[in-house]
Amino acid sequence: MTTPLPLRDLDRSAVAVLVADGEEAVRVALQRYLTDLKFEVITAASGGDALDLLGQHRVGCALLNLRLPDGPAAELVPRLLEREPSLAILLLTSPEDAAAAAMVVTRGALDYLVKPVDLPALCQAVQHALRRRDALIESERINAWLKEEVTRRTEELHRERENLQRLSVAMLEALVNALEAKDPHLRGHSGRVADLAARVAVEYGLDASQVEMVRTAGRLHDIGKIGIREQVLNKQGPLTSEEYDHIKQHPAMGAQILAPLTHLRDALAFVRSHHERWDGTGYPDRLAGEAIPVGGRIIGAAEIFDALTTSRPYQDTMSAEQAVGRMRDLVGTVVDPRVHEALARVIGAGVPAAS
Repeated sequence: MTTPLPLRDLDRSAVAVLVADGEEAVRVALQRYLTDLKFEVITAASGGDALDLLGQHRVGCALLNLRLPDGPAAELVPRLLEREPSLAILLLTSPEDAAAAAMVVTRGALDYLVKPVDLPALCQAVQHALRRRDALIESERINAWLKEEVTRRTEELHRERENLQRLSVAMLEALVNALEAKDPHLRGHSGRVADLAARVAVEYGLDASQVEMVRTAGRLHDIGKIGIREQVLNKQGPLTSEEYDHIKQHPAMGAQILAPLTHLRDALAFVRSHHERWDGTGYPDRLAGEAIPVGGRIIGAAEIFDALTTSRPYQDTMSAEQAVGRMRDLVGTVVDPRVHEALARVIGAGVPAAS
């Protein structure tokens, strides 16, 4: 972390004092006095000259006569500040123009001094003006440093949050992989479903962030099976009615497992709904049609495709084209028609069937 520097003491030689007055005698007198006090002094006979000198010298303070030969200071002050925003401007005015000088202060001048000017008071005013300028510059520098620090720290926190999010998903994926490893016919199922679902999501027209959420949900869609009794999960043969009802709890269990991970909110909905049916006879919420989250519809179709094309002890393995054809019979009841169309296009483009 960079530490901001402390406000330095006034360095009179660091910047020049600009004296702008139409009377040469005034310019010379002020220049001589301020030079004796070790200030660098430059002089201008008009507002135009003052603007030119500002571009040629590093000026910290300007002493301006309220009335200059080529125009009033009220018009000059904003132009000077536009060129040098940190410039400290002091006005020199006659007693009768004091009210006008006060108005110019509202346009950016720091203060005004009434002629005849007391020289020690002038010195104090210039010193004060230069210190105000230094403080302004230092404040702007610190603000810029703080902004950079906030930006840097925000980026670090964002990276840390993304790393934690990736770690949480990786841990859940490891649990799913461990669960699937117990059954040779299920090994790699979630990865295959995730990849196919993501391709279907692209073909369906989802944007990149939605596609990645579908892919993540596909990898985690069976996480809820962790809560299913192992003897039911690994049973070879038909399930009883009670066992099937127990199995049907896994989408809701998966949603409960993912609920604390707020960055997976959409994935949670996809996981919960991947066994809903287009006609409303699915589970756990008996949603129908487009009330089913689109990711759930896509993952559900990808899971059916994977089941049809993966070697299982109780069914013949289908080719990818055969599986798409078989799933056509499920359109309008189990499968979203548009999702099936997208799946058919993906398979037609050469997505291989699972081995």
